[in-house]
Order: sequence, then structure tokens, then C-alpha cells
Amino acid sequence: MSQDIIHVYLMPGMAASPKIFEYIKLPESQFEIHYLEWFLPINNELISEYAIRMCKKIKHENSVLLGVSFGGVLVQEMSKHLKLRKLIIVSSIKSNIELPKKMQIAKVTKAYKLLPVQLVSNLDLFAKYVFGNNITKRLELYKKYLSVNDSNYLSWAIENMVCWNQEKSIPDIIHIHGNVDAVFPISNIKNCIMVENGTHIMILNKYKWFNEHLPGIILKDEII
Repeated sequence: MSQDIIHVYLMPGMAASPKIFEYIKLPESQFEIHYLEWFLPINNELISEYAIRMCKKIKHENSVLLGVSFGGVLVQEMSKHLKLRKLIIVSSIKSNIELPKKMQIAKVTKAYKLLPVQLVSNLDLFAKYVFGNNITKRLELYKKYLSVNDSNYLSWAIENMVCWNQEKSIPDIIHIHGNVDAVFPISNIKNCIMVENGTHIMILNKYKWFNEHLPGIILKDEII
């Protein structure tokens, strides 16, 4: 009897394109990868409402949903409306308690409202904000991974990241996180699979780790 294919949907981080997953390879005899892409939000749309629209892109029941960074926040909202085999987040947070202090302060002071215009006009700053502090030397390499520079999208995304109101982790979520993530410091993260020397962009530069371990994590026969 042939084994059923497991469908794996991948959601990139804030303003990023599915190209961030270009090195992720899973055994084709067991898995089929599908790529999700950001589309522009409707004015004043909550991330919970946006998630319902994104759910329409999921064409298979009992699939795996994996999101990176802000994409990890989105897939958690999507999971509330889907029957999933597995929910996985990478370089992200499981609740607003895991937000770094600077983002919690930005929420209180509403400083996040000042960011989008600056980011759109300064790609270097934008790339640094999305990918982390170590991006500058390799900026040209990572420019290709940024797909959305619409100011309305950026304003919406930053506000919904900083102001996400999830207070408790979703049961059975799998969280993969690097121990040198500069955007979401590991010191704030609880109950995760830690990747040694993993940065905020480890989906790109630690792809060998993911290719080796993701199949076992999905199939539940690997505990790290």
C-alpha cells in the first residue's frame, strides 16, 4: 500500500518571499511542499481576519503548517480555523509574553507607528529590521528575499506583530529557535527546540539542520 503524501505549507516572515525556503528539501516520497505568499491586507484588518483569508490557500486537510518569524504568528492564527497534522514555528514567538522588551515598550508608546515610512525609504534599515542586526555585510544577498515594500502592508505587519494579543501558547505547537536570534532573544523563549548558533535567518543559513530534522519532527519519530 502506498504511503499518503504529507502536505507541508511554508509561510515566510514579514515582507519576505517564499524564496527564503529555496534550500529546504524534504523527501518527495513522503512530503509535498507548498509555498504561501503575503498579500496586501484590507484597511484596519486584524491579523485574525487576515488569517481566515490566508486559510483559503490551504487545500489539504491534516497538513503541516510552518511559519517563520511574523509568518509564525500568522500560522498560529490560521491554526485556529484548520485541522492540522502539525503546527511549527521557526524564529518566532508563541505568545506576547515572549516579545522582547523593546517591542513591548513600542506597544505601550505606540512607537511602532513611526517605523513603516522609515523602512520603506531605507532598504538597508528594512532588511536589518526584518532579518536582524548581522545583515549589513550580506545585504545584496538578502535583498532578493524581500518581496513586499508597500507602506500599508508594513504598517499593518509591524502593528500586528508588536500588538499581537495571544497570551497563552497553542497546545502541541512545535517551536524551533536559534540560540543567537537577535530579533527574538532566546532568553524570552520557553519550550523550544534550540538550534545551536541559529540566528533569526537560520531558515536560510541552517537549512541543512532543517532538511535533516524536519522529517522526523513532522513524523514524530525524532525528539531533539
